[in-house]
Amino acid sequence: MKTFIKYFYEILSQFFSGFISIFKGIINGIKKIFDIGAYIKIASNYKNDFNIGEWVLFGISVLILLIFVGLVVLLVVFIIRKYIRFRKTIVEQESMLDEISDLNGRVATLLKEKEDILAMKVSQIGLKPNESATLEKIEGEENKPEEELDTNTSIRFAKLHDVDLKYADYKIPNYGNNFNLQELVELFRNFAAGKLKLYYKTEMIRLFISALASTKLVILQGISGTGKTSLAYAWGKFLKHDSCVASVQPSWRDRSELFGYFNEFTKKFNETDILKELYEAGYTDDIHTVILDEMNISRVEYYFAEMLSILEMPNQDEWIVEVVSSGWASDPIHLKNGKLKIPPNCWYIGTINNDDSTFMVTDKVYDRAMPIDINDKGQVFEPEDVPAQDINYSYVNQLFKDAIASNEMSETVLNKIEEMDDYVIKHFRIAFGNRIVAHMKKFVPVYIACGGDEVDGVDYFIARKILRKFEQLNISLIRDEIDGFVEFLNKTFGENKMKECIEYVLRLKKMS
Repeated sequence: MKTFIKYFYEILSQFFSGFISIFKGIINGIKKIFDIGAYIKIASNYKNDFNIGEWVLFGISVLILLIFVGLVVLLVVFIIRKYIRFRKTIVEQESMLDEISDLNGRVATLLKEKEDILAMKVSQIGLKPNESATLEKIEGEENKPEEELDTNTSIRFAKLHDVDLKYADYKIPNYGNNFNLQELVELFRNFAAGKLKLYYKTEMIRLFISALASTKLVILQGISGTGKTSLAYAWGKFLKHDSCVASVQPSWRDRSELFGYFNEFTKKFNETDILKELYEAGYTDDIHTVILDEMNISRVEYYFAEMLSILEMPNQDEWIVEVVSSGWASDPIHLKNGKLKIPPNCWYIGTINNDDSTFMVTDKVYDRAMPIDINDKGQVFEPEDVPAQDINYSYVNQLFKDAIASNEMSETVLNKIEEMDDYVIKHFRIAFGNRIVAHMKKFVPVYIACGGDEVDGVDYFIARKILRKFEQLNISLIRDEIDGFVEFLNKTFGENKMKECIEYVLRLKKMS
């Protein structure tokens, strides 16, 4: 045993002496680096042999050494400070974790106390213990007779539940509408002027009705104060069903801003007015309108992305949004397994102000919407007395379908549009897809049925849906191509027939 102890002692001595040698070496190295006397001695040995040039080099070498030493010192200081901060962060995180653990313990204790209190209340009203979870009563209800106890505490969709009660015995009425689209334009225009003192040109209302026929998302854009929100507001008043106005906030980031969210603590769903409007629309054959006021004050593709995808589906039976992940027995009637079918009788009208406080609307949104520019105030006129109208959605939708079937775009115009597409691809590297063409084949026929001209409808549509893409280009690089494009439009569609397109590209040229 003595022999092993002696052996083990020598092994440890050899091992730790190596560590000691390392530390001694480091210390000796540091001493040598900062041994000023040694540097002076070396310089003294050579100073008598230096010429002027070598003295200059001597000074430079000393300066370089001083800089290097200074950098090493700074690096050491930086590493030490970094370590201290890192260690401080670790300590703070550990302290926070301890606090969180303590809070979790307190929450668990409170929940246990809550369950004990509920168990006591349950025993007082004669329920079995396993039924307590379905009957949570607010303070003060224990003295009420059993028949007066609140049975709605398990209802998580309060607003939608109220809609179910409101329409419990509702039967969809047939309003017996008999107007055509051109008459609808004049009815709405005269109503807005006569009842609301909002004056719009016939052309503006014609564009608005045509936009509703082409897509469920209409964007009203232009300078402030020209009546964008007022137009959508007046449309709701005209239909005897006020538009649901949602003022978009900069904080809107996801779909919960549109539909609401489930509060895990209260076990209630915080419903938005938009969700209520959509749910109510599912009961009726009326036309419903949701106004997204200043919709680009936040990024539209964030909070409206899911709706854009849903409304793009050709089969309306697939227009389904998941509101909650699972269903409750007490959920609203039309909320099946937490899913709601988006009704086709609801339109979404967004207003846009293009200024420094807003975000640019992306192609993804514009391609699925119909933008309408409102930059001019309508002239005051003497309107006819037109009251608000009861209008069936199914009737207006059939008018749209009939107009699309009876006013199909002519082959001549479609060929000219194809020529223009080839020209734009060649000279500007921009193309438009089938989605835009499908929108145009709805917009233009309805525009004609509303009293407009085919080429005028094509002109407006192309300017707002296709040429708008020019804004993404470097205008200074395509400036010389614009005059040629204007000449092409005049030659292909007729002299000055494409006024909107020509004015648009010339305005871009002027801005370059």
